[in-house]
Amino acid sequence: MIIAVDPGIGGAIACLERTVLHTVIDMPTMTNGKKQMVNAAELAKFLEGYRRKYDGNLTVYLEDVHSMPGQGVSSCFNFGVSFGIIQGIVGALQIPMVLVTPQSWKKRAGLIGKEKDCCRTLMQQLYPDAPLGRKKDCGRADAIAIAHFGPKDS
Repeated sequence: MIIAVDPGIGGAIACLERTVLHTVIDMPTMTNGKKQMVNAAELAKFLEGYRRKYDGNLTVYLEDVHSMPGQGVSSCFNFGVSFGIIQGIVGALQIPMVLVTPQSWKKRAGLIGKEKDCCRTLMQQLYPDAPLGRKKDCGRADAIAIAHFGPKDS
């Protein structure tokens, strides 16, 4: 079983076993004052359920993201906090984790240089039953794509 994570507030989590998509959910979040943040307790509960069910046959593929030019300092910091929360939970649950760069999975998917929504279109073709009908489901599509294209010598 592969659990792929597109980190961040607008990200998602996809669970894929071979070519069967078990589930895809938006990143669990909560409000902290005026800002959204990853809900660590809900994320841990979700991952713990899969760890118990697939113990010994489970790997998390986490998109290895970095700050990008033009991003504000505050947004970079918040994104890094989300990334750290995810790494911490996966580590605490002792689930093997592989960091997958966006360049590696996008290259294998043929998405380098393409618009963000192209990933959603491709995942709709590969997984017609996936809940990707909304324009804002790009995080879900990315998580599915990380699961599908990530586990290749990342």
